[in-house]
Order: sequence, then C-alpha cells, then structure tokens
Amino acid sequence: MQKGTHYLKCSYQLLLAVWFCLAIYFPLTISAQTDTTKKIREVTVTGASMPQIQTIIPSQQISASDFSRYNAFNVADAIRDFAGVILKDYGGIGGLKTVSVRGLSANHTAVLYDGLQINDAENGQVDLSKLNLNNVQQITLYNGQPPVICMPARSFASASILSVKTVQPSLSTSKPFQITAGIKTGSFGLVNPYLQWQQRINNNWAFVINSYLENADGRYKFKTGGGDSSSTRNNSDINAKQADGALYWTKIDSNKFNLHVNYYNSDRGLPGAVILYNPSVSRSRLWNRDFFSQAGYEHIWANSLHLLLNTKVSETNLRYLDPDYLNQEGKLDQRFTQHEFYESAALAYHIILNWDVSYAIDFAINNLDANLSNFSHPKRLTFLNVLASNLSIGKLRLQGSLLNTHITETVKAGTPAPQRNIYSPTLMATVQPFENPNFQLRAFYKSIFRNPTFDDLYYGGIGNPNLTPEFTKQFDLGTTYSKALNGFINYIAFTADAYYNHVDNKIVFIPKDAYNGSIQNFGKADIKGVDASLKTRAKLTTDWKASVSVNYSYQQALNVTDPASSIYLNQLPYTPKNTVSLNAGIDHDHLGVYYNQVISSSRYYTNDNLPYDYISGYSTSDASVVYRFLVKGKPLIASFEANNLFDKSYFVVQSYPMPGRSFRFSFQITI
Repeated sequence: MQKGTHYLKCSYQLLLAVWFCLAIYFPLTISAQTDTTKKIREVTVTGASMPQIQTIIPSQQISASDFSRYNAFNVADAIRDFAGVILKDYGGIGGLKTVSVRGLSANHTAVLYDGLQINDAENGQVDLSKLNLNNVQQITLYNGQPPVICMPARSFASASILSVKTVQPSLSTSKPFQITAGIKTGSFGLVNPYLQWQQRINNNWAFVINSYLENADGRYKFKTGGGDSSSTRNNSDINAKQADGALYWTKIDSNKFNLHVNYYNSDRGLPGAVILYNPSVSRSRLWNRDFFSQAGYEHIWANSLHLLLNTKVSETNLRYLDPDYLNQEGKLDQRFTQHEFYESAALAYHIILNWDVSYAIDFAINNLDANLSNFSHPKRLTFLNVLASNLSIGKLRLQGSLLNTHITETVKAGTPAPQRNIYSPTLMATVQPFENPNFQLRAFYKSIFRNPTFDDLYYGGIGNPNLTPEFTKQFDLGTTYSKALNGFINYIAFTADAYYNHVDNKIVFIPKDAYNGSIQNFGKADIKGVDASLKTRAKLTTDWKASVSVNYSYQQALNVTDPASSIYLNQLPYTPKNTVSLNAGIDHDHLGVYYNQVISSSRYYTNDNLPYDYISGYSTSDASVVYRFLVKGKPLIASFEANNLFDKSYFVVQSYPMPGRSFRFSFQITI
C-alpha cells in the first residue's frame, strides 16, 4: 500500500510541475505576440466532398451540416443510424438515452467532450439526451480507440469512444464576429430557442458563447394493449437550460490554448413504465445541475516534439423524487453530488519519419456524497499511464499501446473496494494489399475493462465492494474501399468489419425477491457481429444531386456463463440480431429533401428469452425538408421535420412506449 501511495504522490507531483512550467511559459508567449495576419487570394472550391474513412480503426462520423437530414435533435438522435449502435431510449423529449456499442453495455463507451471525458463515477453512463446539437460541429464514434496517439490516457481506456467536437471560431479581421440565433418548436409543446456568439478579440484570441432553453410538456399519444386504443403519456415534461463558453488562444496552428466552462440545469418528469390495466401515473421527478470547467494546451515544436496538457474540474448534482414510494416517510427523496478533479499530460515524438511514440499520464480524484443513511461516501484515486507507438513500413501501418490503470479507493463507512493495478494492451494494423490505395484491410485487438461504478460497489443494500472489473477482449477484421468518380456517381465509400467480443466477470444484478437483490460478477458473454456501411452520391443533373447512406449490423450476443443454466446461449437482453438504417436525400441549389429509416429486428428484455419477454421488431421513418437562403446577405435556414412518419407503435425499452407521429419546425439566422 505504501508503494502505491508513493506512486500516486510522485505522478501527481509530475503533473503539477508540468502545469507550473506552462503557467510561466504561456504568459511570456502572449506578451511576445505580434500581428501576423496576411490576406491571401480567395479560392472557391466546388464539387462533392467524399466522406473521410478512417482506415486503421473502425469509425463513423456525422457533421453539423448533416444533422437536419437525420432529423437529429440531440447527440443520441445523431448517432442512432450508426452501425453497431443500440440506443436505450425511454421515449419523449426528456427521456433518458444511453448508447451501447457492439453488444457491450453503455458503461463500456466513453463520451469525450472536446477531447476530455464526461465522467460519471456514480453509474458510469452518460445521458445523451442532455447533449444538445446547437454547439456541436462533429460527432465521431471509434471502436477500440481514436487513431491518434498523442491524447489523454483516458482515451485509451474504454472499449469504444464517442467523441463530440464543439464549434470553434473561424473569423477574420473583415468579419470579427458572428451571431447565430434560432428556435425549434413543434409537437409535445416543444420550445427550444438558442443563441451562439462568436467573437474575434484580436489576432490570437477569440471566444464562443452558446446558450439554449428547452421546454416541453412531453405529452404524446401511444397505442395500448396492442390494439387501436390510445392513451397519453404523462409526467414526461422537461425544463432545461444550458450555457457554454469557450475561450481560444492560437499563436500558430501548433501552439494553442483553450478554456471551456459549461453549466446545465434541468427539471423533468419520469413517466415510468406503462403497465396494462394499471391506470396509475408516475409522479417521479429528476433534477440535474451539472457544472464543469476544462482547459487544454497544445504545442508542437519544429523538431516534432508534441505536448498536450489538459485539466478539468466538475460537479454534478442529481436529485430523484418519488412521492409515492411505500416506506415510512411515504416518499423517496435521494440526492447525490459528485466531484471530479482531473489532470492529463501527453508527450509524443517522431523518432524517425515513419515512427512516432507517445506517453500519457492522467490523474483523477472522484468522490460521491449522498443524503442516504450509512452511505459510504467513497473517494477514488485513479492513475492512468499509457505508452503508444505508431509505425509505418511500406504499405503496412502498425499501432500499439499499453495502458496501466492504478485505482485506490477509500470510504467513510463500510469496506472499500480493493486496490487495482491492471495492464491493458492494444494492437492495430492496416495494410494496402495492392498498388491502388482505395482498398485497404485492417485488424485490431484490444484488451480492456470497465471498473465497477460507485453504485455497483456502495449503493445501499445491494452494492458489493468485492466486485472485480468487467474484462473485455475485442477482435476486429475489416476492409475499407473508397473512390472518387467523375461520372454520374461522384463517389463510393464502403466499409465492412467482422468482430468478436468476449466479456468475463460481467457485472449483473441478481434479484432475490420482488424488492431485494445483489450485484455480482456472474456472467460471461460471447458477442459476434458484422458492421457494414455504404455511402454514395450521384449527380442527377446540373442542379440536382442525390445521396444514399446504408448501415447494417448483425449481432449474436450470447450468455455463455453456465452450460447447465436454462439461459445458456440465450441472446442478451435488448440486443436485436439485425438492424438496418437508410438515409436518402436530394439536394437542389438551396433546397434539400431527406428520408431516414431505421429497422430493428425483435429482441428480449430479459436473458430468459421466453415468449412474455419478447419485444417485437420495429421500423420507423422520418422525413425532413431544409431550405437555405439569403436575406440582405444574411444566411437563413428553415427546416420542417416529420418523425415517425407512418405513426408506428413500438418500444425500444419494454413498457416505455415511443411517441407516434410528431413534427418539428426550425428557423435559424446568422449575422
């Protein structure tokens, strides 16, 4: 234990020393800056841009220009078409939304916000419905880990990474500011005004400020009992607000600093499960009040030495109220507060032209407080160290990393989880088998784990401090093909990957009776699947263009825990074997018309796979019309969206009906 404490102390001192050097260096560089602005001749580029394909690691991407064509309102909506993605959606405007990738639980997917993880040590899952798209520039999903090696160690520490990149200022002396204002309104009483202000302060400094309000009553019709009768969803209202400010300093492209401050506040109803012939209406409510501040500095020297520093502090407050809970108080009023302090330093260097290495170290302190009696009040110290390398030999590119995770926990009451010290290797490769670079093969292996959350370990009555991490081994073999064309077809891009994931020590809740149970390491899972994606675009006439995108996923996710068990080789809960998504659109000058469809096969909501656990498959369709135009030189965008166009009745989560047909109108102006 003394050795571990010494390890933490030395690493922490190293981080403080690095930041101290930065604090001295950075003001000096600011005071020495000079105006180096130069005007260059404007160049106009026309043509269809081919989607970028990441060859060494499977990834999928969507940009802000495509959000409207997918009828996306938040981050969860934007990625629902991605291959291998399963969203748990509890329905409605304010419904909770979490993502699982390739059959693994949501705890295995890390969400990065401008490169730094949104961490929830309490339950390990990020509610994607809280991430509004008004400030998002690009969203990328990486299987395994991002392909760059100079990044925080946390980016190596999950089975998949969902990276959210926000809007950054792109201004000039002739246009020193930009203001974008808009509003979205529609079904369920939705009113969502938003405002963005970009400002160039001087040659090196600029800022972006974003804010939005979101109000909706959340009342929507749904069909009951499998027939034509309908009911109205109640207690699904939301009142949310968010403010985000970002300050940027750039001397040159290789010398940058940024500071982000983000505040989110929401009050929403939790409508609860719909139980046939039970007319009771849930009155449960959930309040979130989250704050974080993060800063980053990047410097690349002429000799290729690359330094990346990041820091973050956050506080999240959650209150859950069930006024109808049957206990002595006649209600359940639980309040949780999390704090995190996080530091990261990464250094990379090109040893030779085709070989670079990196080292990153992260340090985090997490604690959780609650108003529960006999609560453990846990505190977690986490150190991550990772050594990575990227090597190119002819047509072969190799990338590898070795991650060390060291975790120590303390509690004020009860028994703390034991100390962890785990090594996790990753190896990736891509090869160009022919002279033509359009076709490439890729493969990767990654061994990773997810540590038990505070709820898993310490939640009153069911938490188990003796839990071990949930280990996952990932294998992937795939191919990519992309080609730009000059004829009727502008381009074609195709990817296909076969994968195998094996999970050991799966953390599961084992019920004892209707009200009690325990959390245990009691599970193994084998997940085999295929992800395939095809994108193409055609020039119909001089003014008309058409684009099509198709994603397909096959997942066989089986319980392989106990051959003698009745659930052995049963499909895991909420895992459809087949999903297909289709997006098609036609663009003509300023007008775009788009159609989106998602098809999911049937699944079960328990591992028993019995008839009464069965959830039918579904197919939903959305459509949108977007018109972009100028009024006195000011860009305006108006869009109309129809969701669940054919008014289908379906469930994503059992007993939580999804909305029927709904509409949304958006209007935005930029000055």
